[in-house]
Amino acid sequence: MLRADFPILSRTVYGKPLVYLDNAATTQKPRCVVEAITEQYYNTNANVHRGVHFLSQQATELHEAARECVRRFIHAERTSEIVFTRGTTESLNLLAESAGAAFLREGDEVVLSEMEHHSNIVPWQLLRERRGITIKVCPVTDEGLLNLEALERLLTPRTRLVSLCHVSNVLGTVNPIRRIAEMVHSHGALLCVDGAQSVPHRAIDVRELGCDFLAFSGHKAYGPTGIGVLYGREELLEKMPPYQGGGEMIARVTFAKTTYERLPYKFEAGTPDYVGSHALATALDYMERAGMDAIAAHERDLTRYATERLSAISGLHIYGTALDKEAVVSFNVEGVHPFDLGTLLDRLGIAIRTGHHCAQPLMARFGTEGMARASFALYNTREEINALADGIERVRKMF
Repeated sequence: MLRADFPILSRTVYGKPLVYLDNAATTQKPRCVVEAITEQYYNTNANVHRGVHFLSQQATELHEAARECVRRFIHAERTSEIVFTRGTTESLNLLAESAGAAFLREGDEVVLSEMEHHSNIVPWQLLRERRGITIKVCPVTDEGLLNLEALERLLTPRTRLVSLCHVSNVLGTVNPIRRIAEMVHSHGALLCVDGAQSVPHRAIDVRELGCDFLAFSGHKAYGPTGIGVLYGREELLEKMPPYQGGGEMIARVTFAKTTYERLPYKFEAGTPDYVGSHALATALDYMERAGMDAIAAHERDLTRYATERLSAISGLHIYGTALDKEAVVSFNVEGVHPFDLGTLLDRLGIAIRTGHHCAQPLMARFGTEGMARASFALYNTREEINALADGIERVRKMF
């Protein structure tokens, strides 16, 4: 039973068994990931790339093996296309800064959507302030689908880049990235995909998707916090200037001129999180052993079941009714503020997320300040969804 691999799931909260349904924010960690971190700090802790001694060589081998693991997991063509970052947020900031410098000029257009996480909005707004680009926004339908006809109309000869989530962290909508990639490329633009909510839940092949860039975080994929990935096609990364300067990312430094290291190191200034990269690889290996198709099927079943159970609750409204939907159910209960709902469910041992979910434009689109959100992982069960539904009914009767 996979749940046995996650010790935290056996604990209690306020004397109640923990029901953890906040996986879109962060997943729990299997024992093997925590042990990989401990093992490396105890036995293989040394700075990578710079040392000739045994520990440094061993740590470097683990770090670069992790890069190869990520390459294989997302089916990138080369390890040089895998840049380690602190997470999706830094990956998207890196992209906005470096791709902005390489490919975007004043008056050029970047297209986003109403369903984006703030980390795929604010970096482009910062770029707009620095470079005078124009940001266009693709609308979302009442069902929570990306309006592809509107997206097509937004693309013009000035469009340089489209940046969209693969899966909405609020609606669970799975966007048809392959179709969008063909549309974007036909207009001569680049496509960046925020994969934070897709990489943990379904098999990813960046070449099959046709995206030019993909960003994701380790901590949402059963790995540690503080490690993430930016994938980029090699020919594009070669044209992009470094994001930060310092050690690791240089080939030679003089006061007259600095030449940069080859890919991907020119984007990895300073000491990398070599322990985090190894732990991330351990997490990805864990998911592969569990089977990405099996994980996807299990989570689709949980999402369907949760939708059925919650829809039967009087006064409960679910946001996002796409047929292709991933591991997230967001909702509000009439007469109950989502913060109150989350607080009272917590006293029953049930952990959900409440608020704007770092998606305030989407909240405005649906006319609400916030929502409650239950999100699922490979270790969740139908019994936990029953506990959630029973808990909501109990709270509802208090108001």
